Amino acid sequence: MLSKVSLLWKIVILVTILVGLSLTLAKLSITEQFNSAVNEHYGESAMILAKLIASDPEIIAAFYEEEPHLYIQPIAESKRQVTEASYVIVTNLENIQYSHHKPSEIGKEMMFDSEEIIEDETSVIFQGEGYEGAATIAKTPIYDRNRNIIGVTTVGFYYDDLQSKVNNFNNATLPYYFVILLLGLLGAILISSNVRTMIFGLEPEEISYLFKEKEAILESINDPLIAVGVEGRIVSVNKKARDIHLFEDIEIDAFLKVPKLINCLTLIKEGTFHENNIKILIDDQVYIMNCSPIYQDNKLIGVVFIFHPYSELKELIGEVSKIKSFTDNMRAQNHEYQNKLNTIYGLIHLQKNEQALHLISQEVEQRQEFTNFLMYSVKNPLIAACLLGKKSRASELKVDLRIDENSELDLFPDTIDEKDVMTIIGNLIDNAMEAAIKKNGEAGVVLVSFTDLGPDIVFDIEDNGKGISPEEEKLIFEEGYTTKSSLNNGIGLSIVKNTLTILGGQLFISKSHLGGASITLIIPKTTYEAKLT
Repeated sequence: MLSKVSLLWKIVILVTILVGLSLTLAKLSITEQFNSAVNEHYGESAMILAKLIASDPEIIAAFYEEEPHLYIQPIAESKRQVTEASYVIVTNLENIQYSHHKPSEIGKEMMFDSEEIIEDETSVIFQGEGYEGAATIAKTPIYDRNRNIIGVTTVGFYYDDLQSKVNNFNNATLPYYFVILLLGLLGAILISSNVRTMIFGLEPEEISYLFKEKEAILESINDPLIAVGVEGRIVSVNKKARDIHLFEDIEIDAFLKVPKLINCLTLIKEGTFHENNIKILIDDQVYIMNCSPIYQDNKLIGVVFIFHPYSELKELIGEVSKIKSFTDNMRAQNHEYQNKLNTIYGLIHLQKNEQALHLISQEVEQRQEFTNFLMYSVKNPLIAACLLGKKSRASELKVDLRIDENSELDLFPDTIDEKDVMTIIGNLIDNAMEAAIKKNGEAGVVLVSFTDLGPDIVFDIEDNGKGISPEEEKLIFEEGYTTKSSLNNGIGLSIVKNTLTILGGQLFISKSHLGGASITLIIPKTTYEAKLT
């Protein structure tokens, strides 16, 4: 039954019960202490009154009269009424009552013995039976002028009278009890409402379900995932992320320590992060990183980092590279042919037919000569297509891309992935053309040569750019190093290094006779991975 009650009412009921029990226990404790204090107080009051009467000169003098009660009764009764005592009894040594709250009892023997008081000459306070029930009683001896005991004063307060005072106290405090209980109830409602708001109005079983659902979703994601709060504390990590050596010891609620991730988080908080699909090198493996900000009420509360292994994209990248190489080639050729067609059209329009024919023949011969060279010298179609595309791209960039006529390349052995080689060569030629373009005052020149004679495949790529300084040589293959401002740059040569490591190859940098950099690439035909198997 209780499981069907909402969290709001569970909290209200629990807090109300706790407040009620606490108030009840407190009230019982206070009542007990008050009751004890009342008994003690009226015991002391009874003794004070008894001694006051015992020391009254008129009371002492009355003992020597023929009818003492005529003098003692009015005095004793007057003091009883003033102090609200239950009874005040004055007796002589024979225990005969000279005063009593019931006049009919005067002259009779007191029902309680006072021998102990007379013999020990002491005053006592005790709880015992009075004339009409239990009472707090005080007894004290009466002395004459010669310090001789002549009687005893007995003062009592019935428990019923005392209990009425306790009841009056309880009745007076009862409204406060209910006021505090009501305040506790209102507080419980406010607290439970606040808690419900904080948990988005969900019940505990709904929260439990959502948590399990979230964990299941996280673990079902095939990509490594890390979620962090806006202050940089790690909120969640899935199993795929822990499989990465850099993240295997990561702890929930610990601060993020990966510089690249911290940089992205900082840019997101500053509102200057506008890129995604960032390439990042982790544990010698390239990942594509996406950063997704999480907002609540238009306020940034965290960031989710998702990493896709670059190795898993290798096949896709290979296919895309083929298409890109083809489209680059077509685009560059289209641009180049459009310019030459315009020239030919102009020559024909000017009736310069022979010059137009010569231009057409020259272009066909040059294009056919380069294509025939690639078909004859480069048996690998993917590498040939890559070089053809780079040739067209070079023409578009006004860079003279030359292929050494003595170069020759046979089909790769099965131990070498042609897409890896294409990735390396494509990146290096692109960098060489960029360096050549930046050469002021001279036309850009890039020279490519290659051979597969012997146990290795060797590529030489030279340019007439500014070259590579010793300081740059130490940094250019590090992930993130770039002369560009974009966060997504600085990864090309790190990919070259990583891919070359997989192939078990080497790369050397020297000064080119063209004036720029010369990069020599050596790839063994029996790769490092093949040796391991």
